[in-house]
Parts: sequence; C-alpha cells; structure tokens
Amino acid sequence: MSEAARVKGLSGLDELCIDTIRFLSADGVQRAKSGHPGMPVGMAPVAYTLWTRHMKYNPKNPQWANRDRFVLSAGHGSMLLYSLLHLCGFDMSLDDLKNFRQWQSKTPGHPEYEPELGIEVTTGPLGQGLGNAVGMAIAQKYLASYFNRDGFPIIDYNIYVLAGDGDLEEGVSSEASSLAGHLGLDNLIVIYDDNHITIDGDTKLAFTEDTAKRYEAYGWYVQEVGGDGNDMAAFERALANAQAERGRPAIIKIRTHIAYGSPKMQDTAAAHGAPLGVDEIRTMKKNFGWDPEKTFHVPEEVRRHMHKQAEAGTKAEAVWNKMFDEYAKKYPKLAEQFRNAAEGKLGVNIDELLPRFEVGTSVATRKALGKVLDALMPKCPLVLGGSADLTPSNNTRWKEAKDFQKGVWDGRYIRYGVREHTMGAIMNGISVSGLLRAYGGTFLVFSDYMRGAVRVAAMSGYPCVFVWTHDSIGIGEDGPTHQPVEHFAALRAIPNLLVIRPADANETAAAWRYALENAKGPVALCLTRQGLPVLDQDKYASAENLRRGAYVLADGEKPDVLLLATGSEVAVALAAYEKLAAEGIGARVISMPCWELFEMQSREYQNSVIPAKVRARVGIEAGVELGWSKWLGEKGIFIGMSTFGASAPAKVCFEKFGITTDAVIAAAKKQLGK
Repeated sequence: MSEAARVKGLSGLDELCIDTIRFLSADGVQRAKSGHPGMPVGMAPVAYTLWTRHMKYNPKNPQWANRDRFVLSAGHGSMLLYSLLHLCGFDMSLDDLKNFRQWQSKTPGHPEYEPELGIEVTTGPLGQGLGNAVGMAIAQKYLASYFNRDGFPIIDYNIYVLAGDGDLEEGVSSEASSLAGHLGLDNLIVIYDDNHITIDGDTKLAFTEDTAKRYEAYGWYVQEVGGDGNDMAAFERALANAQAERGRPAIIKIRTHIAYGSPKMQDTAAAHGAPLGVDEIRTMKKNFGWDPEKTFHVPEEVRRHMHKQAEAGTKAEAVWNKMFDEYAKKYPKLAEQFRNAAEGKLGVNIDELLPRFEVGTSVATRKALGKVLDALMPKCPLVLGGSADLTPSNNTRWKEAKDFQKGVWDGRYIRYGVREHTMGAIMNGISVSGLLRAYGGTFLVFSDYMRGAVRVAAMSGYPCVFVWTHDSIGIGEDGPTHQPVEHFAALRAIPNLLVIRPADANETAAAWRYALENAKGPVALCLTRQGLPVLDQDKYASAENLRRGAYVLADGEKPDVLLLATGSEVAVALAAYEKLAAEGIGARVISMPCWELFEMQSREYQNSVIPAKVRARVGIEAGVELGWSKWLGEKGIFIGMSTFGASAPAKVCFEKFGITTDAVIAAAKKQLGK
C-alpha cells in the first residue's frame, strides 16, 4: 500500500508508529484466539494522533491530578488502549500484551478500572464509558471552580472519549449526551468511530438515523471527517476546533473502516468480534511493508519516539508541581483541602455534625436523610449530590444547595432529569475524579433502570452512594408498578455492593456516615416513604451498631425466638417482641440493616448475634424471601412478600399482605408449638 493511500498529514515515523499499534492489537487478539481486532486496526491513526500530539499525561505518574482523561467507551477495542499504554511508557509490558485475556493479566478482554495503569474507568457495557465521561467533565468543571484562582489553573484538563456505533445506540449514551448538551460541558470531546459495522452486520440493519443532527439537537458542536479514517490533517483541524469551542461539548464523527487494510476482513462483521486469522495478518503485514514473520514487533525507532511521551509528561507534571507549590503558599487552606481529598479524607468531623433524632417522633427515613444532609453538606464541599427528577420525594437536596448548571460550575446539586441510568454512570465518572464523592437519588423500583451502572460501580469499587427511597409497599397508592418487592434480593446479589436499609432516623444518620467514610466501593441506601418510630437507643441498642451490619437491638432473658428484620419491619419486630414478653415468651430482636457488612464480621460475632440453638426464627422484610434462608435455616418462617404489591394506602397494604405484628407472633408460636 502506498503512503498516499494511507495516513495523511503525518510523517513516515508517525506512520510506522501507527502500524505498530495496528499489528500489536491484531497480534494480541490472534494470540488470545478471541477479541475485537477491527476497531483498533481502523482507529489506530486517530488514537495515535490524539495520544502523541494533543493529550497531556504522565506515564510515570498515571494519577497526576491534572492529566487529560481518555475513556475508551468502545471497550471491546481494548487492545488499542493496551498497545498505546505499552508504547507510551505506562506499566504495561510487551508480555502483558501477549497475555491478553488470560488469567490474572493486566489486559482483560475489556478495560477494567486500574488508574495506576492509566485505565480511567471500566468500560465494555456500551454507553457506560460515555456516561462516565460526562461525570468526569462535571467533576472537572466543579473542581476548577472550587480550587482555581487567578494565575493558578490547578485543574485544567479535558476529557476525550472514543465511542462507536454501539455506544450511540445504547439509551444510556442518549441520556448522558442530552444532559451534557444542556450543561454545555465544553471540556468534553467525543470521537465517534463511524465504521458502519456492529456484530450483526452493517449498521443499516437497525441504525439509520442522522447521528450528526441528533447531536446538534442535543446542543453539541458537531463536525464530520470523511474519508477512510486516515486523513489526520482533517482530524487535527476538527480536534483543534473542538478544543477551542466554548459553551458546548463536541463530537467528531470520523468515517473509518473496521479492520482497515485487511483484504478479506475489512468492512465485515467478522472483524468486530473474532481474530483476523494468522494468514490474514501475515498478508496485511506484507502489504503494509512489514516482515510477516514477526509478531508483537516494536521497531526500535518507534519505541524511542513513543517513549518521549513519558519525558514530556514528566516535564508537564514538574511544571504543574511548581505551580502548585506557589499556590500552596498563597492559598494554604485550599492546598490542604486538595491534598486531603487526594488521600480520600473528608476533612470534617462527622460526629460533631450528625443530628440525633428524638424518641417518640415518627420520621420517614428519606426525610431523616434530608435532615442529615442539611447538617453535613454545607461542611462537605467535595461531595456532589443530585436526583433523577425526584428531589422533593428523595429529600436529596440540602437547604443551602446551589444547582450545577451551565456556567454555574460551583453548584453542587445536579438535576439529572428523568435519566436514572445515566445518573448512575455519571456518578461513577464523578467518583473516579480522585477528589470528589457523588450521591444521587431516585425511587428504589427504578434501581432496575440503573442496574448496569450500579454493577460496574460494584465491580470497579467506585465509592458512589445510591440513594433509593420509597423502598417497599409502604409507597402505597402508586401501586405495584412503583412498589419494589424483588429489589432487595436483586441488589444483594451484586458482589461488593453494600445494601443498607435503616430501621429508623438514627440508623439512617449512621448509614450516611458509614457511606461517606467508606471509599472501597458503592453503598446503596434504601429508605422509606412512610414515617417510622424513632427507636429508643437507651432502652434498646445504639444505632452506631449499624456499621457491623446486624446487631441485637432488644433481648429477652434466654430468648426462645429470634426476630430478624430490616428497615421499616424492625418496628414490627419490636412490637411483637413486647407482646411476646408480656406472654412470658423470650425473644430477641435483631436489626439487620446491611447483610454484606454482617458477613464481613468475625464468625464469633455472627454467632453471638444469631446463635444456632435458639428454637425459633422469624424473618420480617417487605420484600421477597430470596436469600433469607441463610439466616432462618430450614425451619424458620419468613414474613414478607410473595407477589407484586397493590394500589392502596400503605397501612392497608401491610395488613392485606400479612406483614403485621400478629403474623410475626403467630409464626413464632407455631415454631414453639404454642
């Protein structure tokens, strides 16, 4: 192939680097005998140009706070990213590329969050990365407004996204792009790999809309680059325009060819999800002027040239460090906040701020959360909140909150609109900023819409706080469409997600403190619509025990029955406990706000709370039984839901579905033979 037929606007050495990226990617997929080679081969010129001529980063310190962020939303093309990381001097060896998709390698089939390797977020589920990038852009805007001062652009970076047809087809990206356009996030640049191919075949099978006009309607700055993906002069002009644009996010739609240069596989669906084949790669290499016998080959001049990125990055960070030192002298408190945030410290004494709720009152746990936020959030400037158009119902907006809007970058409350899925994805992006924490609210039943983002958060360890209110049939008249019944079980099935269902207002305060202090992964708070009695911590046990997941709330002498409950049903268990005690039957009430935390405790502690030899066990939760057998054993009885809910006042729903004190007492007596 002649140079004129390939890359335009770059040197011969640049061309050699691009071909190295193409063939490292193709060889990696071939060696693994699985993967997606087509996109890396077709997008190598764009990726190379972006990474070597426009992005700032330091391979020697991948988590430098002021680096540009790169999100490979089309995560199936992961070998493209791994090849770039290797060539640019990150901790990604040639052996790592050879171990693509192998056990415990640094190079899994889709990128997984490893910021120390230069992998900013977990991508693979299409559209998630684009949603994450919107969160990153929000984070950058807020952090710049908070920390920057005249002459000190401490936070000054862009977010670049490589997305494909699949990303733009998924609904989550539409939600994210719509909000990004509304907010005018001009630090966000999406490069759309328009290669016309998905797994089923040509995109004309199912995707024929005018994407450029769609993004114009969203309020984006849209540019199109024609040709075959090799006109880098045209691409760089478009990129410069995007970087200079103000008031709008930008998308560059570039026409490419999947598996470019492959005689048999170019522009075919087969190139999307299968190796190109040994013979096909040999033919490609020969056509590109490469030795077909060499695999994973990096010419020495390519290695020298690409490793200059590390030198440039080290110099860029050194300049920034010098500026930060001067900044710290002039603004010591801000510099201290910055450093604390980078170390994961909140910088506030939560104990001094948490409200204590009075016994004898009735408070919905969602309303208790609102009181907690009123007390804490003014002192937590690096925590951003929001809601998916349910702010008055979720109680997620504190009294002094300012909305984050276009040009109002110091706002800390995000109006996500009716966009639950992208709210989760955006929260994930905010939480990987390195300095901010994010929470967002909706109804628990709509956690179904968020599940893709929640699963990625749990898998990756993003420290988001998902606030889900209206957590049971207690929502009442809205009926079964809005009454979650299977959701506790479904969410508890997600590894590394802490699902917390507080029993009252004080447990809610304790749950919020734990959520803010926990930086190891996401926390889900399931809160009630209806009022719950504030429990007497002097008579029973302290709500601070919530951090152990489950604890003995009330205990009779030599209890014969264990009453295990979560959330609003703890009050039902306590009422049964009192009545059983009046009849001379000893019971123990166990509040179980978070099963996952309880399972982290020692076996000794677990046995002290749920002893094996107690004669009877009753589990009470306004959800389905799935999972309760672990705590109830073979003979225990579950009081809860086995169907969907119904439209009726909350009190009627609980009565009709048999989640009552009398039902608990009857279940206890049945096991005791009374």
